[in-house]
Amino acid sequence: MTRETKYYDILGVDPSASEGELKKAYRKLALKYHPDKNPEAGDKFKEISHAYEILSDSEKRQMYDQYGEEGLNGQGGMGGMDAEDLFSQLFGGGLFGGGGGGRSRGPQGPRRGKDMVHHLKVSLEDLYKGKTTKLALQKHVLCSKCEGKGGKEGAVRSCGGCNGQGVRITVRQMGPMMQQFQQACPECRGQGEIINEKDRCKQCVGKKIVGEKKILEVFIDKGMKNGQNITFSGEGDQAPNIIPGDIIITLDEKPHNTFQRNGDDLVYEAKIELLTALAGGQFVIPHLDDRALLVSVLPGEAIQPGMVKVIPNEGMPSYRHQTHGHLFVKFSIDFPQSNWADEETIAKLNAILPTRSPLPSFGNKHVDEVVLADATGYQSQRGGHAHYEDEEEDEGQPGVQCAQS
Repeated sequence: MTRETKYYDILGVDPSASEGELKKAYRKLALKYHPDKNPEAGDKFKEISHAYEILSDSEKRQMYDQYGEEGLNGQGGMGGMDAEDLFSQLFGGGLFGGGGGGRSRGPQGPRRGKDMVHHLKVSLEDLYKGKTTKLALQKHVLCSKCEGKGGKEGAVRSCGGCNGQGVRITVRQMGPMMQQFQQACPECRGQGEIINEKDRCKQCVGKKIVGEKKILEVFIDKGMKNGQNITFSGEGDQAPNIIPGDIIITLDEKPHNTFQRNGDDLVYEAKIELLTALAGGQFVIPHLDDRALLVSVLPGEAIQPGMVKVIPNEGMPSYRHQTHGHLFVKFSIDFPQSNWADEETIAKLNAILPTRSPLPSFGNKHVDEVVLADATGYQSQRGGHAHYEDEEEDEGQPGVQCAQS
């Protein structure tokens, strides 16, 4: 019976975890919280390393299981190996290429793999309400059968043709000069290692890695924005002596038919009837969370085309906050068709609507009374006249002639 589970909880494993499970858990957490990658997680990194140091030592683990932290006094419970030394011992030296509080690391450590970036199209509704979606990706993982070795134990040997470098340097004489050329080693095909065909792993055929379908559960939080990243640390492609990079999901916001987003604010274009604009009434805005906003226009408010009003706190939710932006409503007016009213109705409008502005004084000017007509036909005719006039102007004008000798 384990007296305490604190160190197991730090590593996220069960008290019955095997050595392999402990090492796997520490590896994942140490990569995530290493100070070179996560500068603000120094204390967390030390805590993880200390827990692994205790549980990876069979004697200390047995003592901890029986007596808890108190039983570790004198057993390295409060001191022990430095977190960086433990990390270097497990991973083989330098990892992230500098930093880390001035500690110098050797170049022999594994390098970090490339990040994998995937774009995920999301709707404005998803960004308003939040959503969890599953994303299937193809990635490379170390072969489980040979544990990434490529063959059975001892089958892998360093290539003698390139001394394990994977490349060969050849020197050629180009006239009076000597030039060096670098090319992939043909014997090991640039791998630096050779595995006899009969000794190769049957599952990966000596490649050390295999393809795997990875299902990621992507949580889209409320208020996230276009171009924002969701990072899965250490979930990139695996390869021997390579620290896996991250999988980065970039959100691509799809255009919306009704709303436009401006930061945490929303803009909605509302088309209302002339009667509602002048005499008041109600119209409906279908919102992004399946609600309907019943909007009232006050009688006599006289909404004009292009006017903008606001409904406070009905915009987008702020990312990781409880506040909302505002919903701006831009109006357009649906005017009636021509000749929609008879003389009696027009007379009533003259009596109800504000009076017309008086005409200016013309003085001694001659006044011609004219009537408006539809401009469509006149615009096309005017365009034709202009064309003919241009042609007439061109006739009689001297053209450009070639010079004759």
